[in-house]
Formats: sequence, structure tokens, C-alpha cells
Amino acid sequence: MELLQTTLCYLERDGQYLMLHRVKKKQDVNKDKWIGVGGKFEPGEDAVACALREVQEETGLTMHTPLYRGIVDFFCPPWPAERMHLFTCTDFSGEMRVCDEGDLEWVDKEKVSALPIWEGDKIFFALLAGNEPFFHLELQYEKDVLVRACLNGQELPR
Repeated sequence: MELLQTTLCYLERDGQYLMLHRVKKKQDVNKDKWIGVGGKFEPGEDAVACALREVQEETGLTMHTPLYRGIVDFFCPPWPAERMHLFTCTDFSGEMRVCDEGDLEWVDKEKVSALPIWEGDKIFFALLAGNEPFFHLELQYEKDVLVRACLNGQELPR
């Protein structure tokens, strides 16, 4: 099965993540959810190049030293299967601008899980908070319900 290649980036400052509330696109698997910034690879891009471009396009900010934290395979029929390359970054510069995909907002890290986010995102936020080494997470959904999660090949209890 071929996976759609994407990036997902969480910029960090002062105990907060830059979150994107996806409210501006009509056909959007992330409609009304709060996520990081990112998007699809363009031809010839690798994960880092895509992450740098997407953050610049969506926020106006330039990442200087993004940290490649893990890979999240996301299955949510009828949407295409997706491989998200997950990054965090504390070293960035520029002026934030309005995003055409949703509303950007700095959110305290401890408040993120109370937002309407994907259930599986709570798993990788815990991994990020625990400074987990590079990881591979598989998330399988039926509509908005997480039905299966595997971390580094081991199924997580439900």
C-alpha cells in the first residue's frame, strides 16, 4: 500500500505549541480539529525540506533546527493512508502571518489535550513530552474513533 507522505510540525516556545485550528477548508479530514502545521510532500522533497517549506508557507516562520521526532502512519478510511513525518522546533524566526487553512494560536502544552484533537495525537504528545527517542506510531481510525494504535510494532492497550 502506498502512503501519502506528509509532515506535521509543532513549534514550541514558553511551554506552548503553535496549533492550527482547521476551520477554513471544506473537504478536510482535520475539519474543526487542532493540529500542528504541515502538509504534503512536493515532488523531489524529503521530510525536512517539506517541513521547512510548509511551516514557512502556513505561518511565515522559518525553522532553523527542526528535530525529526518520529513517523506516524495514519489510517482513516475513506481518506488515503498517510505517513506523517513528525517534527518539533524551538529555533525559528520571522513574523507570524494569517494561515489560509485555519487559525494559528499558541496553546499551553498542558491544555492541548483538552482541545478537539485526534485521540491518537494524545499518544504522540505524551511521547514528545517524555522525550521519547525516534518512534514509529501506527494509528487506525473508524471515522473519528481510534480503534488501534501500535508503538514501534507493539499494540498499545485500548
